[in-house]
Amino acid sequence: MRSTKVIVSFVVLSLCSSVAFAAGAVSFGPQIGFSKSSDTDAKALYGAALRVKFLPALGLEGSINYRQEEFAGDTGTMRSWPVQVTGLFYPLSVVYAAVGAGWYNTTFDYDDSVIFSDDTQQEFGWHFGGGLELPLGEVMKFTADLRYVYLDYNFETVPGAGDTQDDFYMVTGGLLFNL
Repeated sequence: MRSTKVIVSFVVLSLCSSVAFAAGAVSFGPQIGFSKSSDTDAKALYGAALRVKFLPALGLEGSINYRQEEFAGDTGTMRSWPVQVTGLFYPLSVVYAAVGAGWYNTTFDYDDSVIFSDDTQQEFGWHFGGGLELPLGEVMKFTADLRYVYLDYNFETVPGAGDTQDDFYMVTGGLLFNL
């Protein structure tokens, strides 16, 4: 029974992808932006997104971003790279609502003067938001996006983090090129 569901899901996803490629509704490109929680300064993030529009009102996006910041009196560096999958609903052709899930990876690196060992944490989280997708000619689109992310990291084990909040929002802009 389970293998039948997997096969049916694969076939449906393959058909939808084929239709999207045939319709020219697949795009890929860079993103730049920032993320901020209530307890930290805004930090720049960089990445890329792959967007597929299945129907005029429905789409799907996969993205990966990267950000880095110093903490604990500059004796540590936090690097994070969220991998997100987002469903897109277009009530208008240039405006969309976004909801999805992500796998949030965070690495804490300490310099040699600190007795703590480096650590990598991975958490699953949810996000929602919205944005604009503006066509720039036949082959390119400009995107602007605001997402709020819900996470549950355990920052108490990180020196100097105190009771840092792990929920954050991210603002991105990007160029998507039609494939």
